[in-house]
Formats: sequence, C-alpha cells, structure tokens
Amino acid sequence: MSIKIKYAYLKDQTWMFRRNYPADVRFILGTQALKQSLRTSDPRIARSRASEVNARFDQIVGKTRATGKASLELLAERSEPASADDVWRQAAKTLRAAFDVERAALPAIAFQPDPSRFVSRRKVGDLAQEYLRKRARELQPGGYKSVRYSIGLFVSVHGTKPACLLSPADGKRFVEQVTRLAPTIGKSRQSRNLDMDGLIRFSERQGSVISVRTQKRIVSQVSCFLRWAVKEGHIAANPFASVGIEQRVRPAPYAVPTNDEVRRLLSDPDHSLHLVLLFCLLTGMRAGEAVGLLREDLVNKGNLGVFALVRPNRLRGLKTDASERVVPLHGVLQDRLSLLPAEGPLFPDLKVSIVTKRFSTLRGQLGLDRPGLVFHSTRKWFITQCERAGVPEHFTASLVGHQSARSENRLTYSIYSAGISDEQKRGIIDAIRLPE
Repeated sequence: MSIKIKYAYLKDQTWMFRRNYPADVRFILGTQALKQSLRTSDPRIARSRASEVNARFDQIVGKTRATGKASLELLAERSEPASADDVWRQAAKTLRAAFDVERAALPAIAFQPDPSRFVSRRKVGDLAQEYLRKRARELQPGGYKSVRYSIGLFVSVHGTKPACLLSPADGKRFVEQVTRLAPTIGKSRQSRNLDMDGLIRFSERQGSVISVRTQKRIVSQVSCFLRWAVKEGHIAANPFASVGIEQRVRPAPYAVPTNDEVRRLLSDPDHSLHLVLLFCLLTGMRAGEAVGLLREDLVNKGNLGVFALVRPNRLRGLKTDASERVVPLHGVLQDRLSLLPAEGPLFPDLKVSIVTKRFSTLRGQLGLDRPGLVFHSTRKWFITQCERAGVPEHFTASLVGHQSARSENRLTYSIYSAGISDEQKRGIIDAIRLPE
C-alpha cells in the first residue's frame, strides 16, 4: 500500500511539498503555490516536515491577507472612488512590493540533514579498505591496481577524517594537489610510503606533472568511491560533485610503424616477443587479448582455416562488450602454431606488463626512438593496412573489436545486422601482407 502525506508526493525518491494558495493570496503574491523539497526519502520524516511547511503556509496566507487588507483600506482612503476591479488593479503593484518585505521575513525552511542518511561516523581510511575489497572482486588486476593507487592518494590526505565531515572544499583541495604530482611518483623508490605532502615535495624536484588524462582518471576513481559512500549512507553528498579537472585532454595518438620498422622489429625470430608481435600485427589484437589466448580459444573451421575466439577466459576479461569477436588467423600465424603450447596459454611466460617492458627494450636496441611508437602501435598498423586495402570501416571494426561507426544510431544497426561472414573476414585477413 502506497504511503500518503497530505500536500506531499514522492519524486525521484525525495518527498516534495506543494499546496496551492487561495485565489486572493495568489493574486497578491503572483505565484500559484508554495513548493519546497522536504529533503528526505523517509516518509516518517517527510510527514513531520510537511506539517512544518503547512504551518508556514498558514502563516504566509495570514500575513498576505492582513497586508493586503491594510493596503487596500489605505489606498481607498487616498484615491478617487473607483470600482473594486480598478482598485485591485491599481493596488496590485503596491501590494506585491509591500509583501516582498513580509516574504523576506519568511524564508523557506532549512531542514536539518536527514539523520537516516548517516549510518555511522566511520573514517575515510576504513571505508576505503571496505571499498577496495569490493572492487578487488570485480576488477582485473590491472584495473584494481589503478583504483587502489587513486584511493591510496586520497586516504593519505583524509584517511583519519570521518567520512561524513568531507566537504567540497576537501574535494577542491585534493584536485589541486593531484595536478602537482609528477609522473615518476609511482615508479621511484624514493616516493614510496610518502603522504600527499611528501609526494608534492618530491614532484617539485622532478620538474614535470602527470598528464591531464591521468589527473582525470585519479579524480574520477576517487569520485566513484565517494558515490559508493553516499549510496551506503556514510556521507550526505559527494564532495567531488562540483569539482574536477577543467583542462581538456589532448590526445597523443600512437605512431603507425613504417614498413622498415616492422621489418626490424621482426628481424630476430628467436626474440621472446617475435610470435606475439606477429599475432598483433596480423590480427589487430590488443596485447592483453593476444597473451590471454588459450589453445582452446583456437578453432578450426575446415577450408576457412583456424580462427581465434577473443572472449573472456580464466586469464583475462575484455575491455568492452564489442571486444568479444572471432578473428581468422593469417596463414603466417597458422604455420607457426606448432611452435606454441598444445594446451593452456599460448604465451605462458608473457603478461601485458612484460610485453610493454620488453618492447621498450627491443625498441632501444634497434634504435627505434620515434615518439608514439609503442607495442599498441601494432594494432594501428593492422587497421591502417585494412584501410589502405579499401576494407569498409565497419568491417575493420568487427575484426579489431571496436564499436561500429557505420551509422549514427550504432545500437540500431547492431540489432538488425548479424555482422560480416567468416568468409569475408578470411578474405580481409589474407589480404594483409607483411613487408618483404
């Protein structure tokens, strides 16, 4: 059975009060009704607050009528005889101006915060530990590490403070501190176990600050933690709701490897990255997708050859829903499958972090110091080859796990289209050629 409170109604989980003024009061005030949020979702508290606003309503009506009557009597004494309508029209402006003073003395009721919103006065550090345990069950190790780092920065500043006492000023101060951090603070041993003030002093000696993208990620992850605290009832509002990084992110696109660079990267067939480089160059897979492949993710489709099922497995999840796909293996890759394990992970000794570090070392050994040339550039090389071969953009998107941009209404298009066939995918992959 729904709960009913006279002159109140529930809107978006918050009780609102509305009561129409009588016609004569409406005319003087120039407004239809008294409206005010009761600032609670609890019907018991809403009922009590509604009675307070009702009392205020009666007070406003009484004062308005008294002021109006006195003003009309005074006006009638000073004016020439006129009809009642003329008197009301002549007096309207005077009445409303007079009542502005009365209304100023009757501001909207400022309710005290709903006590049901504050379950406890637990400290930020304790709530952070609970939140991180929850996120550890939901995120992959790489994503969890990033969240843990951001929350750790916030805890270093406000860890001993009761969460319910956090304010927008605290949020603004934290954002300002984040913009002063150096990109080396997570890598240097000297910066370990330092609080925020120590990290800022360390950063000032480095002469550089983290990118705007990283700043936004840290603030966003802390804001997500605070939204969870609001949902759990530990704080009344997210202090980060009105603050953020104002600077815009400037994309730093990856470089596309030239044919000569690809040849040099593949020049040593005995290098530990040789096969994973081939996989990513000839399938467009991300590093995590390639090193997360299992032997059972490879399926033989007869005369169409071997296909890789890019899907979540026990080694890794996927970046987006669009990332789950089926990709044909190039003939060059099929010829080398015998060099990989017959069961389990295809690259058991590799992880994304190892791949990126070894690629950086390999690039240095080969003298490939061009800015933007990273392991992820292999994916850009594959997409570029597809584009130069005249492959439609939405075909390429289905192979590399991007959301199709075939139409403005991408969702509608994905509902009505079953996607390209295995034969079409095979034709696209076989057209890719490594540099001679």
